[in-house]
Amino acid sequence: MRLVLTALIFLIGLFDLFMAGSFLIHPMDVAPGLGVQAIGHAGISTIRGDFTSFFGVAGFAMLWGAWRRNADLMLVPLLLFAVTLTGRAIDLLVTGPYPGWPMPMAVEALEVVLLIAGWRYLPHHRIAEIAA
Repeated sequence: MRLVLTALIFLIGLFDLFMAGSFLIHPMDVAPGLGVQAIGHAGISTIRGDFTSFFGVAGFAMLWGAWRRNADLMLVPLLLFAVTLTGRAIDLLVTGPYPGWPMPMAVEALEVVLLIAGWRYLPHHRIAEIAA
């Protein structure tokens, strides 16, 4: 169970890292597929910087946490994707559905579930010890 969970977290972390690289190198090729449009150089810069950092940090923490079998490192991507999923759910309730809305939410929900399972089944410190 732990080996399969660790492998899944590692693979999805690798996917996130490849997404980060895609946003860094070709932001205008990746962004429209996710429903993101850039207006001018500032928009492209924002996509390149923000999306690269989001997916890069999440992917790196997932890879490192899975490799070290240390669930402490999985708290960062767990919080990132949980906040993103919450924001998307609120937007869905406030503005309604848009074409293609289920796919990104499904991916984020999958990542949240896997990372919660990773926190539960892989070695980690207690939150009180981390915060101290």
